[in-house]
Amino acid sequence: MLLAHSIRLGPTEAQCAYFARAAGTARRVWNWALAQCLQLSARGLPVRIFDLKKHFNSIKYVDPAWLNEDDQPWLRGIHRDAHAQPFANLNKAFARYFEQRRAGVRASPPRFKKKGRCRDAFYVANDKFRLEGKTAVLPKIGRVAMCEQLRFAGKIMGASVSREANAWYLAIQVDVPDQHARRSRQSNGVVGLDVGITTAATLSTGEKIPGPNPLRSALRRLRIRSRRHSRKKVKGRENMPSALAVADQPPRRKSSNTIKAANVLARLHARITHIRKDWSHKLTTRLCRENQAIAIEDLNVQGMLRNRKLARAISDVGWYRIRSQIAYKARRYDTLVVVADRWYPSSKLCSACGARNDGLILAVRDWTCSHCGMHHDRDVNATLNLKRLATGALAARTALPVASPTATSDTAAGILLAGGGKVTPVRHEHGQQDGSGQEENAEHICSRF
Repeated sequence: MLLAHSIRLGPTEAQCAYFARAAGTARRVWNWALAQCLQLSARGLPVRIFDLKKHFNSIKYVDPAWLNEDDQPWLRGIHRDAHAQPFANLNKAFARYFEQRRAGVRASPPRFKKKGRCRDAFYVANDKFRLEGKTAVLPKIGRVAMCEQLRFAGKIMGASVSREANAWYLAIQVDVPDQHARRSRQSNGVVGLDVGITTAATLSTGEKIPGPNPLRSALRRLRIRSRRHSRKKVKGRENMPSALAVADQPPRRKSSNTIKAANVLARLHARITHIRKDWSHKLTTRLCRENQAIAIEDLNVQGMLRNRKLARAISDVGWYRIRSQIAYKARRYDTLVVVADRWYPSSKLCSACGARNDGLILAVRDWTCSHCGMHHDRDVNATLNLKRLATGALAARTALPVASPTATSDTAAGILLAGGGKVTPVRHEHGQQDGSGQEENAEHICSRF
């Protein structure tokens, strides 16, 4: 099982300068390769990324565009992984783009990266660095202090150094054996999870978990620091001499105060992100640790973010992050994840009798069933219906015949395929089910991550 551990580094000023140069090198090579691809495509010629890589390797030490003021190849001061990996990343980006196009999914082609508007990062191969306790020995710069040791034991597959605000992180990917990566559950419950805005997460047990709302809490400070940074940028442009007066001079660098204001603003954004990540990690770990089956909805988060009135609140909770974290943690805890169909009416079905309330609108947060008279909280009712799906999927999985270890020695007894598949659907109109998994005429997807 592939796991990654991101560790904050404690580099010196010289090491920080090298990290910035290496990240800039990766960005420039990406832009060069992408420009070459677009030029070949415009002329109707085939585009082969790794042929471009061979061509780049033949010119990178002799082409004037890649030489410094002294006509020396400045790429020799940067480890080769930083300017070799962008070709592999670009190849993956194009492959993903064409795959999405063939599948009919709306996709955007790879774009150019601009300094200050993209993630600063570069790759380090697994045979080019080593770890010694709380120290990482990286190529070209030697030993770099780490804030903690690597927590996973296994084969290191690679690493990337990236910047967040003014801090540098080393993300190490490790191939951990399954027996060490697996975690035991504390209990074997079944739960339905509904994410929202007012209440970040609602469970089928009736528990409502509020979110930290880090963006809303820091919005005033964010606006103040954004204005300070903006003023310094505008003032700097006003104080710059005219273009004619500096035509023969190199471009003027940003002032120190502008850089300081940008760093203060970046640190606040990083703090907001860290608070949101900490909350979502604690929630998803708790759910996977305490339950053998979790049911969630397949929400169109990308479409909802187009609503400018809800986009900020949805992003502040981090709906997609919650689902992605549940996906990979479920593998470690052997938890079944049931993803309800996007059109499954979890809020409109009465969890007591199964009657459907088609007139329910989003503004109504509680309602009374006209058939059985049961009063429902909208979110809790949705989680109870989701829990029923998880219960039926769990019953269907456990009802499958278990392979005999003696008959099929290469098959793990009682383990389903990791890709998951369709389970027996649930009828929308009948509501309450017996959990046997034999209902028909509606579908939901059971994903075993």
